[in-house]
Amino acid sequence: MDRCLIYGIEMDNRPKIAISSCLVGQEVRFDGGHKHFRYATESLATYFDFVPLCPEVAIGLGIPRPTIRLIAGENGTTEAVSNADRTLRYTDQLSAYGVKMASTLDRVSGYILKKDSPSCGMERVKVYQNNDGPPDRTGIGIYANEILKAHPNLPIEEEGRLNDTRLRENFLERVFLYHRWLQLMEVGVDSNALVKFHTVQKFAVLAHDEPAYRELGRIVAGVGTRDIDDCCRDYIALLMSAMKVLTTPKKHANVLMHIMGFFKESLATEDKAELLRLIDAHREGLVPVIVPITLINYFRKRHPNSYIDGQTYLEPHPPELMLRNTL
Repeated sequence: MDRCLIYGIEMDNRPKIAISSCLVGQEVRFDGGHKHFRYATESLATYFDFVPLCPEVAIGLGIPRPTIRLIAGENGTTEAVSNADRTLRYTDQLSAYGVKMASTLDRVSGYILKKDSPSCGMERVKVYQNNDGPPDRTGIGIYANEILKAHPNLPIEEEGRLNDTRLRENFLERVFLYHRWLQLMEVGVDSNALVKFHTVQKFAVLAHDEPAYRELGRIVAGVGTRDIDDCCRDYIALLMSAMKVLTTPKKHANVLMHIMGFFKESLATEDKAELLRLIDAHREGLVPVIVPITLINYFRKRHPNSYIDGQTYLEPHPPELMLRNTL
């Protein structure tokens, strides 16, 4: 699948996802083991190329090795120290490696980090106060923090959160979206290309964040009066932020009604009634969103509409992943 066609956009290379090495089964953890995340290797590997990274091994810590922990430092700082010898500190090394690797991730479309890790955790990592007492879950892994700072637009998640079907679908929708954006940047963008990119993304954004949807429209409308690089920078920052907002049945129903409006005059009365019934059923949480979407896809094959047919909302990720089957 080196050359594939997704949502009508040809992609010469599969999206790349950086991932903590232990999650793909590499035995790099402190105890010589791994934390194999089988959803990644068994379901996602068909669609992505993984870039495994382990900062603790990369900075020279052995396998096996003493564990490390985060402790609260001065002025709100956090330090990574060895549990075997509290005088051994790895903060600067992990931070420097994070800065180094962040500079190499420009062609990566997503990152899956190891939860709870003092190096790789993206949130709620244990932070000990002066090594005494119960920890607070307020920390970010030292390495992960550098990646997050350097790549605010990059879709990043922890493997634990990806067990939540809504977070999983949201993350992978953003990964495929960001990959399309990277492809656009690689070939070069002008005002027409940005308008076209935004046009096919409209309903997807509306399903996440309506205020951002309107602001993105204003950014694109002004593309002819601004420097294109500045416009793209503002656009992708707001777009990726908006897409982090989780969808809801009510938001999906709103978008589905908008889409239905483009071809409802072509539908027979009974077809229209059935589609409305299914949209309402999803709004009430009675059926997953894939049910009305499947019917819309059937109707649009009978009544093609170039604008609707191009919308990524109807197929934001490969249907074989079945990400919307439980939403």
